[in-house]
Formats: sequence, C-alpha cells, structure tokens
Amino acid sequence: MVNISDNVIHPKHYNHGKYEVIDVIEDWKLNFNMGNALKYIARCEHKGKKVEDLEKAIFYLNREIEVYYNEND
Repeated sequence: MVNISDNVIHPKHYNHGKYEVIDVIEDWKLNFNMGNALKYIARCEHKGKKVEDLEKAIFYLNREIEVYYNEND
C-alpha cells in the first residue's frame, strides 16, 4: 500500500467549512469542467493565488459553455 500524505488526501485549501470540495463535486455529479470550476472557486481565498484561481475557474466555465453550444447547435 502506498502511504499518501494528508496534503494529498485532504489538502487544507479544500477543507474549509463543513464540506470537502471533492465530496460536493461527487454528490452533485458535476462533470470535469464544472467540478474544476467549483474547485478553483472554493480554494481561491485559501491558497494565496486568488486571481489565478478565479481565472482558472473562468477557463473551465468557458469550456463548459463551449461544450453546451457545440452540443445544442
């Protein structure tokens, strides 16, 4: 068995409040783009790179919008 550190399993920047981001993503059945957007929004106040994380969230939201338009032409 591989020993995985707590920083890999439960990173502090994803554990604020009652719910861990990965649990919300899985419970809500979010796809890759939506899950990543939520992940970056959730951590933006806690990792020290707020604008970069928000830009990453926008990137994934824009990709999701493109997918939507491509599927609904």
